[in-house]
Amino acid sequence: MRLTEDAFAAYGLPGEPGSEAFWAAAGTPVSVPAEDGGWATLFLWRGSPASIAFESWSEPVALGRWGDTDCWYAEVRMPARLRVTYQFLADGAAFADPFNPLGAGGDRSVAATPDASAQPYWPALGAGADQVLPLPRTRVRWTSARLGGRRTVRVHPAGGGGPVVLLLDGDDWLYLHPAMTAFDAAVAAGEMPPVTLVFLPTRDRETEFGCRPGLWEAVRDELLPLVAETGLPAEPDRLVVAGQSLGGLSAMYAALDFPDLVSRVACQSPSFWWAPGAADLADPLAGPLGGAVAARLRERVDLSGLRVAFDVGEHETRMLPHCALVETLAAQAGATVRVSRSPSAHDRASWRHALLRDVAWALG
Repeated sequence: MRLTEDAFAAYGLPGEPGSEAFWAAAGTPVSVPAEDGGWATLFLWRGSPASIAFESWSEPVALGRWGDTDCWYAEVRMPARLRVTYQFLADGAAFADPFNPLGAGGDRSVAATPDASAQPYWPALGAGADQVLPLPRTRVRWTSARLGGRRTVRVHPAGGGGPVVLLLDGDDWLYLHPAMTAFDAAVAAGEMPPVTLVFLPTRDRETEFGCRPGLWEAVRDELLPLVAETGLPAEPDRLVVAGQSLGGLSAMYAALDFPDLVSRVACQSPSFWWAPGAADLADPLAGPLGGAVAARLRERVDLSGLRVAFDVGEHETRMLPHCALVETLAAQAGATVRVSRSPSAHDRASWRHALLRDVAWALG
């Protein structure tokens, strides 16, 4: 939809779009209340034709051009309470938003509507390909007999270290979202006790995070002994496993099949639609509610020793029924359960706050 100059002014942008005064004031995305509820959010791009790709919430949105200027824009209607990762696609490449100070890796940015809940402790590190996130100093070289291959596992003692927090998809929390910095800040603020973060990289998510024992046998028998050898404080008897999407599925599977290892879980947007062969279907989410995990929970397992926090994006409409059933069955099996909904779709940007909050809760 083409905007008028007055419409740009409503977003706090003065002067003719594309003028130097206009670009000097540019700082987007900016949201204003939409007439039909929710928010109208303005995105700007300067230069060549471009589109916006969102991580999960929307199909790509093409930008329009203001006259013959270098100003490209899109007014995107967003629902109430939404946080989303996005990037610009232009000239055959992907770019972070140069007008947005909140980056996620070198080529992504994060936008949130004004009514989305705050995410304290996560720094705004900026955007751009030259952005380098701080990394843990301690590295473990892991050659796994069970999983095959070699991996570099980073380990960080937040606040001096303590209970082990195993972060599945660890590279996301190293290179896209600065979990080390966020956990340090949360511990310093007294929001959680000192912990030892273990960033577990994944080689084949679908294979390793399916409901199979190999990953968890390798964690128990190979990885945790290597972490102990670092000399950092590490309390495996208070291990917390944090996972997202397929990682959340794997974390819950571990709690069911390896209860002596995993008794504290924080999972965001867990893929509880998963069942053997489901990923090969045209519509993987159309299968039985709760998938393999719900089927296992119906076997009258005793989860009285488990603390598990579930968080799902409130805009993940097709994921919600799968997760709601597993949440209910876990509580009925005796687990201590925390349930929350985040202002997002299936998006890393909104898993960040739940990660900190739910790890702290899992530790009691």
